[in-house]
Amino acid sequence: MAIRSSIILGTGSYAPERILTNEELSQKIETSDEWIRSRSGIRERHIAAPGEATSDMAVQAGRRALADAGLTPEDIDLLVVATVTPDMTLPACACIIQHKLGVPTHAACFDLNAACSGFIYGLDTASAMIQSGRYKKALVIGVDKLSAIVDWNDRNTCVLFGDGAGAVVLGGSDQPDTGVLGAKLGAYGDSVNLLCVPAGGSSNPATAEAIAAGDLFMKMKGKEVFKLAVRAMDEAARDILEQHGFHSDQIALVIPHQANLRIIDAVASYLKLPMDRFVVNVDRYGNTSAASVPLALDEARKAGRIKPGDITLLVAFGAGLTYGSALIRW
Repeated sequence: MAIRSSIILGTGSYAPERILTNEELSQKIETSDEWIRSRSGIRERHIAAPGEATSDMAVQAGRRALADAGLTPEDIDLLVVATVTPDMTLPACACIIQHKLGVPTHAACFDLNAACSGFIYGLDTASAMIQSGRYKKALVIGVDKLSAIVDWNDRNTCVLFGDGAGAVVLGGSDQPDTGVLGAKLGAYGDSVNLLCVPAGGSSNPATAEAIAAGDLFMKMKGKEVFKLAVRAMDEAARDILEQHGFHSDQIALVIPHQANLRIIDAVASYLKLPMDRFVVNVDRYGNTSAASVPLALDEARKAGRIKPGDITLLVAFGAGLTYGSALIRW
């Protein structure tokens, strides 16, 4: 039987128990709840417990997605993990997650680094592999422990980020025009230095000097990233709609990357859609990078905001600077 579509069979998410509020941050650095909220819309974020690794969060989200799909880890033959904070540089975090979760050894397991756009990149990749017929069931996880690479003395970055994980299970269907309808991916590689961790790679290894200089922490030029983010998300959303012949009015729900409420407001304005068609949880989670979109997707499903026949638009941007959008018909 020909596989025409890749459909979402289940979703799951996980956020660490520890909640760090703006008030707590204001006691450690020069900031305030009002300052953070007015610039980002964030009031709190979840922070991983000591010893809680990226793989641990991913396993929690993966288990919940599998339970939602009525499947077990043994059913998975493809595991794609989108993350910029793997447990270690080598091997892939997906292999660690495979072992902890109990995914069979015959499954293909790999990491994908597209920062905050990573989940959409992973969704498109896994969907294509399912549609090829070579794989039957895929688990796609977006997960990041950004608290591990944030400089907690830099108020311009530390207030924005949090930890979490989100996951979906994909399977094949012979029904056309359903499931993941398509994706639009891209990158502005000339803007790498706007958001990066300068050291720790092959061009600038993790030397004592790099550590002392704080170059193993995230660095961001906020104003420049903001401008490019709005442009990238708007273009990615418009492109995928045009590609599939949809008007924005036909989109039942938009699930944007949760980086900044002002960015989401700007995208809503460009698409001429009311904010009640957008999923917004940035106030409670902050920017969780690759976990952002799948975490919001799972929350929307559990809240009953997604119904059969609905068309959902996913859109994101991230370090790279990468961007991506996807359309899903439920």
